[in-house]
Amino acid sequence: MQRLYDFLRRHPTGVDTFWAVFLFGISLVSGVSHPDTRGTSSLALIVPISLLLCLVIALRRRMPEKMLLLTIGLGVAQLALDVATMPADFAMLVIVYTVAVMGARWASRIALAVGLSAATAAELRWPVENSSSLGHVAVVIFQTVPFALAWVLGDSIRTRRAYFAQLEERNARLEKEREAQSKVAVAAERARIARELHDVVAHNVSVMVVQADGAAYVLDTAPDQAKKALETISSTGRQALAEMRRLLGVLRTGEHKEVGEYVPQPDVEQIDELIEQCRTSGLPVDFKVEGTPRPLPSGVELTAYRIVQEALTNTRKHGGPNAGASVRLVYFDDGLGLLVEDDGKGAPHELYEEGGADGQGHGLIGMRERVGMVGGTLDAGPRPGGGFRISALLPLKSAH
Repeated sequence: MQRLYDFLRRHPTGVDTFWAVFLFGISLVSGVSHPDTRGTSSLALIVPISLLLCLVIALRRRMPEKMLLLTIGLGVAQLALDVATMPADFAMLVIVYTVAVMGARWASRIALAVGLSAATAAELRWPVENSSSLGHVAVVIFQTVPFALAWVLGDSIRTRRAYFAQLEERNARLEKEREAQSKVAVAAERARIARELHDVVAHNVSVMVVQADGAAYVLDTAPDQAKKALETISSTGRQALAEMRRLLGVLRTGEHKEVGEYVPQPDVEQIDELIEQCRTSGLPVDFKVEGTPRPLPSGVELTAYRIVQEALTNTRKHGGPNAGASVRLVYFDDGLGLLVEDDGKGAPHELYEEGGADGQGHGLIGMRERVGMVGGTLDAGPRPGGGFRISALLPLKSAH
């Protein structure tokens, strides 16, 4: 049955032609065996009119407006030539429905008007014999109702199809919007990963360079210190590789990694390790925590860690050989405060904004982007007595 239904849907004109032939046969049989006594027309008129009315059914889907006009012309011809109603007139009911479903709006209105007036015109041309006025009215109403129902059904189907078409269009538009939003999200994620890679590489590689220089300097005179520096280089390199592996894994397409293979994102608690690493590399850092530590949103913790990491990296790059730094972490009721200062010789503020001595990194621009993502504020600039100062306030409510 499903195959038959699919075949009928694929060949609508063939189905209509079959019913047109069937209706034409009924009209011929009825005209020959049961001629309508109300009309005076002969079979010579019944046959061509019936044939054209059946043609309306066969071509109704291909050209509904033209078939409607043909039907109206045939109806007028029946009235003028006194060809009484016959089975082929069923095509009038069919074309009213068809035009209401798929025809132009003007054609639909004309079909409704013609359908409502057809029964009245037929009753006036061929009145029922031996019937009262009330009987004539009843006949007109009885014959008009099918035309009205056919038009209402067709118009309802048109409205329903238009509604579903609108839903499909809306779904297609929403799908395009989702794709656009997905592309924006991917671009934002890649930009975030780029900042992460910058922070990881800039900090850890600078630590490794400092340690390598120190190891080379004391290799002959103090082998124990050189060994300790090499151990620091090894652990720092492993940490950098682990973070880079986590970040680059996100960029891989078509590969699904287990969460356990990636190192978790740094948080506030790991700032101690970061500062200890800086101290080991030869940068004196004073670290204090004020307020009551408590769990923070992951975005705030990562932002705080990266700000401290970037600030200490800049101190090591631009502060000079005898520079020192201080880090203050302050827990407020509604936010987290950060203050990172150094007493080095510093570098021009524009160089920090460009991202470093080579102008290729993110520097303060990356810091401002990170702080802006969590709804915070950042203030950075040279200190009056020398050195550089970075102050950030990260609100907790905006970060949720």
